[in-house]
Amino acid sequence: MALAPAAAGVRPAPRLGLSVAARARRWFSAWLPLLLMALLAAGTWWLVKNAPLFGGPTVSAPLRHEPDYTMRRFELNRMGADGRLRMRVEGEALRHYPDTDTMEIDTAEVRAYGNDGRLIVATARRALSNGDGSQVQLLGDVLVRSFDAATPETGQPRLVVRGDFLQAEAQGEILRSHLPVQISLPGSELQVPDFVYEHLKGQLYFGGPAHGRFQPRKP
Repeated sequence: MALAPAAAGVRPAPRLGLSVAARARRWFSAWLPLLLMALLAAGTWWLVKNAPLFGGPTVSAPLRHEPDYTMRRFELNRMGADGRLRMRVEGEALRHYPDTDTMEIDTAEVRAYGNDGRLIVATARRALSNGDGSQVQLLGDVLVRSFDAATPETGQPRLVVRGDFLQAEAQGEILRSHLPVQISLPGSELQVPDFVYEHLKGQLYFGGPAHGRFQPRKP
């Protein structure tokens, strides 16, 4: 089942100057693919279809929009083949709804560690995933922070993304938002009304006027 979009899609109509758009595209290309992959992997990971069922066979009943599986104050870790932590998903509560085959997490936090040591931390009031993990949405007070390998998490992040909605789609490896987003780097800031980032195509679209403040390049 596909998650219902919160609003109409973003129209691919870039309004930024070439230099500004190129710089924004470099930001997304450098940092957001890790977030995109993390969210989609986390969405698949949240599935509880393979969770062991206790007791004997049960009689099938009409499905209602009530959770058949719940976890509270949970923490799930995924390790890499080298034994290093690759992903951590935390939340106040996790619920699976069998009628829509969707997962819902309250006060969600996703941490993803790249092979090069980079760290992405994404938080939101709520997270939704469809049954196969192909679409994941972060809703409400979305905050994404990126740290490079040389920067501790307590230090200044290399990239910060703020908004109220963020959606990752496996098909085409797309990251999008129909709501305003603020993107910040040390000394620079970009505000866009909405965006679509297509990782496979390496394309970044904005649906309206954007405003930016950029730190001058060093000579």
